[in-house]
Amino acid sequence: MRALKTWQDASAIEAGPLFRSITRHGRVGGRLSGYAVALIVKRHSSAAGLEQGAYSGHSLRAGLATSAAIAGASERSIMAQKGHRSATMVRRYIRDGSLFRENASARVGCKGAPIINHV
Repeated sequence: MRALKTWQDASAIEAGPLFRSITRHGRVGGRLSGYAVALIVKRHSSAAGLEQGAYSGHSLRAGLATSAAIAGASERSIMAQKGHRSATMVRRYIRDGSLFRENASARVGCKGAPIINHV
């Protein structure tokens, strides 16, 4: 939160997108492009020791939808936040979250990630 407050103070952003481009002269510009977000995610995933090619800007959108669904947010509120027009599309983003929230092994006392058994 301190870093966010520092950014808000330094950038003097009062309305609109919070995260914006910065010119090579250090001036705060407009909205970050999807390409810029992808580069940032890839750079930081690599710095964290993760496989760079496995993450993208899309990972942030999917993570938000999944985390919001797990926290109990309605599909309608997730759709509004992400700009989806249909419940079908937002369900594509949150489908994987149900593996950890509603799995049969958790209901019978097994803790942790679900066990996938291929027979």
